[in-house]
Amino acid sequence: MALIRFGGGIVQMLGSIGGTTFARNASGNYARARTTPVNPNTIYQQSSRAAITVLTERWRETLTDIQRTAWATYANAVSMTNRLGESINLSGFNHYIRSNALLAKLGLTIVDAGPTVLAIPAMDPTFAITASEATDEISVAFDDTLEWLDEDGGYMFVSQGVPQNATRNFFAGPYRHMASIDGDSVTPPTTPDAQASVFTLIETQKVWCEARILRADGRLSNKMLASCIIAA
Repeated sequence: MALIRFGGGIVQMLGSIGGTTFARNASGNYARARTTPVNPNTIYQQSSRAAITVLTERWRETLTDIQRTAWATYANAVSMTNRLGESINLSGFNHYIRSNALLAKLGLTIVDAGPTVLAIPAMDPTFAITASEATDEISVAFDDTLEWLDEDGGYMFVSQGVPQNATRNFFAGPYRHMASIDGDSVTPPTTPDAQASVFTLIETQKVWCEARILRADGRLSNKMLASCIIAA
């Protein structure tokens, strides 16, 4: 589906219409022939699809009307940003899936009750990573004063991309889940947190990670990005 912004004509278009894909890079807008990627149907894709299926059925069969209404109220109160930079509102169902997809995929406790705090959680501006070929680990740094660390059911989910050449300045994915840093009301996690790399780390290459904060009430932050050159 293409997103189109109208002004004195069309001033921005992203996505596909028919056989043409419209996109934008550092040089500006461009159009190319649409290609259909091969679907390798990997185990990671299968688990993601299974999680969505479980949540869709749970929304329909398990949640009460009160719970669905709470998610709808939350959705109406919080604004998201689409690929054109425009402010939009998702549905309550969309937010339920967005917040619970990784919980379901990882076998963690699903949050059925809609959030009562009507705001997307703040991102962590200190989120950063370092990586080492010797240990094949990525060290994740975060602000250890944030509230999610002291919550049972709070998490920072971290995903990793395939390492790239050091000259690359942008990486759009795909990402694979690397770590769940668990909040704990008794013994909160400490920074930095070293995690085994999903992909083999090679010195002088560049690696990207993205992270989201999930609060115990089911509110999921926008994604945070960090990158680093892999050390020896």
